[in-house]
Amino acid sequence: MSKIMIVDDDANIRELVRVLLRNGGFEVCEAGDGRGALRIILDEAPDLAVIDLMMPNMDGYELCRNLRAYYPDLPVLMLTAKGELTAKVKGFQAGADDYLTKPFEGDELLLRVKALLRRYKIEASHVVQVGAVTVDRNSYTVSVDGGAREDIPRKEFELLFRLASFPGRTVLRDRLIEDIWGYDFEGNERTLDVHIGRLRERFPSETSGVKIVTVRGLGYRLEALS
Repeated sequence: MSKIMIVDDDANIRELVRVLLRNGGFEVCEAGDGRGALRIILDEAPDLAVIDLMMPNMDGYELCRNLRAYYPDLPVLMLTAKGELTAKVKGFQAGADDYLTKPFEGDELLLRVKALLRRYKIEASHVVQVGAVTVDRNSYTVSVDGGAREDIPRKEFELLFRLASFPGRTVLRDRLIEDIWGYDFEGNERTLDVHIGRLRERFPSETSGVKIVTVRGLGYRLEALS
């Protein structure tokens, strides 16, 4: 069971988020400010942190920068009443992985938490191989048959990495879009298909030993050719 840390100086908000997360099947630990969170994290070892932006002593920006410096593998969801674009940009620059503005829906909070945990779990495996294709997240490169490594655009790399992490299994379109472009992506729905097309051109089945299969109405599957 994953453990989520809630960092907010508002006791009412902490209680609300605590109830939502526990009802969603998570363990919870709490802190009332950033300094307290840094002390608690060593003992509690949370899997994800939900942190408020405006707090005394150490605000969410500073806390996020500290978390990125000392706990780079800890996912961070910033939860705040500030909805302005500049605040969001500053939050992402500080190292937040996602951003949710108060007031929020409980279902959306749980969806974002689960998406972040899933993303970090996938990324914990840094090198995956399917067929002759090796995808190395340490260097963000792809090689075929151990040959020259190729740098490809970040979104294409993330898409290939996620498909390669589940070889032979269909990955739903919505999940791919959510993991790679974000939960609130509002771009053209054809964006995913365009990126798939580019990957097929870069790694033709006759040389890569893999094939990206379209599962109509559902998503895509990466298969190793026998």
